[in-house]
Amino acid sequence: TEPPIISAGYDDYYSYTGDAAPCNNGNVRDFGRVFLPTLYSIVFIVGFIGNGLVVCVLVKYRQRSNMTDVCLFNLAMSDLLFLISLPFWAHYAALTQWTFGNFMCRAVTLFYMLGFYGSIFFMILMTADRYFVIVHAHSSLFSKHRSVKVGIALAVFMWALSLGASLPTIIFSQVKNESTGLTCKPEYPDPVWRKVSYIELNILGLIIPLSIMVFCYSRIIPTLYSMKSQKRHKAIRLILVLVIVFFIFWTPYNVVTFMHFLHHLEYFQNCQWQHDLGLAMQWVETIAFSHCCLNPIIYAFVGQKFRRLVIKTLKQWFPICFSKCKTITSELSERRSSMYSMRSSEISTTKIV
Repeated sequence: TEPPIISAGYDDYYSYTGDAAPCNNGNVRDFGRVFLPTLYSIVFIVGFIGNGLVVCVLVKYRQRSNMTDVCLFNLAMSDLLFLISLPFWAHYAALTQWTFGNFMCRAVTLFYMLGFYGSIFFMILMTADRYFVIVHAHSSLFSKHRSVKVGIALAVFMWALSLGASLPTIIFSQVKNESTGLTCKPEYPDPVWRKVSYIELNILGLIIPLSIMVFCYSRIIPTLYSMKSQKRHKAIRLILVLVIVFFIFWTPYNVVTFMHFLHHLEYFQNCQWQHDLGLAMQWVETIAFSHCCLNPIIYAFVGQKFRRLVIKTLKQWFPICFSKCKTITSELSERRSSMYSMRSSEISTTKIV
């Protein structure tokens, strides 16, 4: 089993029946029962801590918020919605059947899909915001309307887009009693819907965001190079990291998704292909999902202003721990300074001799 983004689940590959005998891909199921719950749990814990910290800091210091902070807040909320669904999918993968009922099937699918598309759309919004701030910095029209209220309006629009892209999967998701047990997946009234869902995922999940990122950052980098700022090289490295990380984490997932689409067009029909696609999807899916763990690091913690606020908040929450860390750091610095002074004296003594 797998989340409904792929629309059919691994059930198609466990018991595929072609012109010959049915395929026996039970080892794919057995591998998924151990692999998926473990990786989903790790992604959930790491991602929840990071994104939860982002939300807490932005709420705590909301008086200092700007449009970038609004985008960061909604990106973190999107990732949290997505992460909330992972324990349910982990349980689903471990038992190989859905035990939470029809309402929770749709509710978890709602969290999953809204978080999935919301995360991507808010990354696009942050990219566009960075593009206008750097490339069109002297545009009075943009500077005048770049406020928190405009950011909130754009965030509402992005959530509406995410809901619109998610609706077909949410509406058609239901619990069904099959030979392998209870399943939670979309039951489309027409096979065309399933094919459209694959194309939608590839276009909205990779082609459009990657195209916008490449276009915007290809204009941002020359603009930064023309500036006489010492921080431009750090900014350029961060931009390259953003694009490369997004490409590495999401491209394999979209490639395998496209191969699923070709499967429904009656390509890759033999048993070996079904086995390989089932295993490949489990790997690339987890790689793609772990991207939400990196979002707080890439988009939030890298910024100096936000990093200072995080450290300030952690000192308030865990004063004992940070006081110990401060003591250890001061002791290490004292040891280094004393060792350095001893070496300097030794060197000076040697020179005199």
